[in-house]
Amino acid sequence: MTDFVPTPTVPAPDIVRCAYMEIVVTDLAKSRAFYVDLLGLHVTEEDGNNIYLRSLEEFIHHNLVLRKGPMAAVAAFAYRVKSPAEVDAAEAYYKELGCRVERRKEGFTRGIGDSVRVEDPLGFPYEFFYEVEHVERLTQRYDLYSAGELVRLDHFNQVTPDVPRGRKYLEDLGFRVSEDIQDSDGVTYAAWMHRKQTVHDTALTGGNGPRMHHIAFATHEKHNIIQICDKMGALRISDRIERGPGRHGVSNAFYLYILDPDGHRIEIYTQDYYTGDPDNPTITWDVHDNQRRDWWGNPVVPSWYTEASLVLDLDGNPQPVIVREERSEMAVTVGADGFSYTRKEGAEGENAGFKLGAQL
Repeated sequence: MTDFVPTPTVPAPDIVRCAYMEIVVTDLAKSRAFYVDLLGLHVTEEDGNNIYLRSLEEFIHHNLVLRKGPMAAVAAFAYRVKSPAEVDAAEAYYKELGCRVERRKEGFTRGIGDSVRVEDPLGFPYEFFYEVEHVERLTQRYDLYSAGELVRLDHFNQVTPDVPRGRKYLEDLGFRVSEDIQDSDGVTYAAWMHRKQTVHDTALTGGNGPRMHHIAFATHEKHNIIQICDKMGALRISDRIERGPGRHGVSNAFYLYILDPDGHRIEIYTQDYYTGDPDNPTITWDVHDNQRRDWWGNPVVPSWYTEASLVLDLDGNPQPVIVREERSEMAVTVGADGFSYTRKEGAEGENAGFKLGAQL
């Protein structure tokens, strides 16, 4: 039985969107070459230990902080809230949950004011803030626009061993589920959850955790993603392309997964859909549906299921990784006995369409 996180009696903070991630990298120069020279993120500020980056359409100080450190990891998943009072609400909410809470009026990073960081019930370092330094929104700086331009931070993806537990906790926090993956026995393998009016601000992927699966930036069109692939090929770093390009079934988005110099996974993402209506339906996918992860039926490489970044506690130490006890999505769909279908047997007179899960 899942040990659900209790629902606090005080109101949850009113979250607007995912806003930035702080990651620790081991070689700042190599990371700058990857995120700035390759991906084209824009430098707001930098010093000998930190680089503050933003996407083209952003007006707050940054969407990504690269912080030099001895071990690659993630220091914060940061969310913007609706008003200064919601920072107070976040502090009260997590104190009632019994979580470790730290508040800094001056903020934890440059460009961000009064903030609360917590070690949440799933073991992730969450931050909540409202006060920001505004910077130039580069939307009409076409002189800076690259062929593979990243225009927005879209979402996070978190690996956690108990997806139903995480789902209930995030629903209490005000997130809504757009899509999920289950099997006929009721095992939940993943859930996509949103605050802004898109498919997700964060997703929960079932696996050993807490770990960070990926951070995703959006482009305007598919051709921007293809340009990134072409550029990586020209630079002879195509081995850093882990998966894609392709079309997701879940979210319907066009995607690409690449790995930075420390192995942090970055998704480049475009063309999901609107979810803002209060009765937006939740779409549930069968874990054996061959098109759930890739609409074209292409297999998922095993590393995509097994590899992820460590996350840090508020002292900067890596959180212990807990092994998932329920069946893994890779085991039931990629393992030696794993099968996925394209058409269910007997559907509309069609023969079932199967692909071996281990097909590479």
